[in-house]
Amino acid sequence: MQHLIRTSDFSKDEILGLFDDAREFLKFEPNEILKGKIIVTLFFENSTRTRSSFEIAAKRLGAEVVSLDVSTSSASKGETIFDTVANINAMKPDAIIIRHSECGLPESLAGYVDCPIINAGDGKHAHPTQALLDLFTIYEHFDGNTQGKRVAIVGDVRTSRVAGSNRRLLPRFGIEVCFISPECFRYDGDEFKTYINISDVIDELDIIMSLRTQLERHNQVYFESLNEYAKDFCITNEVMGDRDILLLHPGPVNRNVDISDEMLKDPRCKVLKQVTNGVAIRAAVLKKLILG
Repeated sequence: MQHLIRTSDFSKDEILGLFDDAREFLKFEPNEILKGKIIVTLFFENSTRTRSSFEIAAKRLGAEVVSLDVSTSSASKGETIFDTVANINAMKPDAIIIRHSECGLPESLAGYVDCPIINAGDGKHAHPTQALLDLFTIYEHFDGNTQGKRVAIVGDVRTSRVAGSNRRLLPRFGIEVCFISPECFRYDGDEFKTYINISDVIDELDIIMSLRTQLERHNQVYFESLNEYAKDFCITNEVMGDRDILLLHPGPVNRNVDISDEMLKDPRCKVLKQVTNGVAIRAAVLKKLILG
């Protein structure tokens, strides 16, 4: 049985196979290959895009979705997450999708279940389906010619699980990753080049991936306001100029902090395309893990 905890759980060939399925699912034609299957979602952190994307993907494939309200679950009565998942597993679902603030929790639950676990985000660690849909968006944009492309991930890379998954996945497809961030949001490792000013590297980029400033993951205040951060790191029309650069963001976007209103309307910005692709990629993941 296969789980999806991190992007390395899938080989490069398996990922390309997901992309083949995703292209078919992007047609949004009636499909009931998961008819009769039951998928449980357990989201211990707030989510709009990821949760609804998984649920829509599952329902488009004919599956039934049971979304548990963790605020009223037995966890609020003192039951451990391991017992909660073991009890859900005893009801024989076909997959469990979980998001949690604790790094490594989805992986630690694998021994308690008889069905695939899909990590929908664990703390600062990983968000594998987001990285897969980001790569798919890049792969399709460049017609599969990703070798030698260069992406800058901009913003709070220290706490971003999206940055964590992408820095591990994208180089497998020949994409060079660098970071642009203020000192307080800097990635601790030294295997990737890091810049403070966008202007230092923008002429060398093919892709910019902007991130949300995740102030809730920091235990101190670094900026008096987000506008102070935005002065140097918001992706604006002035920053982009007429350069042919693909602009991405995992969402939610803080308008005029991460990306300006003007750039969100620019054809180079593929934020909504990422959302569409996310449904198709998650459908492909569900198909692979449930049907084997």
